[in-house]
Amino acid sequence: MPIYEYRCQDCERRVSIFWRTFSDAEEGSPVCPHCDGTNLTRLMSRVRIVRSEESRLDDLADPGNLPDFDENDPKSMGRWMRKMSAETGEDLGPEFNEVVGRLEAGENPEEIEKTMPDLMGEGGGDFGVP
Repeated sequence: MPIYEYRCQDCERRVSIFWRTFSDAEEGSPVCPHCDGTNLTRLMSRVRIVRSEESRLDDLADPGNLPDFDENDPKSMGRWMRKMSAETGEDLGPEFNEVVGRLEAGENPEEIEKTMPDLMGEGGGDFGVP
């Protein structure tokens, strides 16, 4: 079921139109859902693939997909943490964003932990590193 993007030449909006089949898209005449205009130009759009959460997480866990990851480099750790958060779609809150930002700036994880003692809850922690 294709979804094509168009630019309406009448109202100058970018619109997405769902077609039931590819042949409908090729043979049909698109109509702007905003102004009912028929003067639409098809645009090139990104290809999207629907993947399961399990598939995305499997790819993240594959070391081959982390060629520049260096566990001893705070910047590399920060990039990895941000990528993991984006892939899971989870908002981990302002503390997470602060930690990641500080790592990406090159700050030492131990120094971050000292300035944020409540970050890991009671008993502290060391960013999950044994």
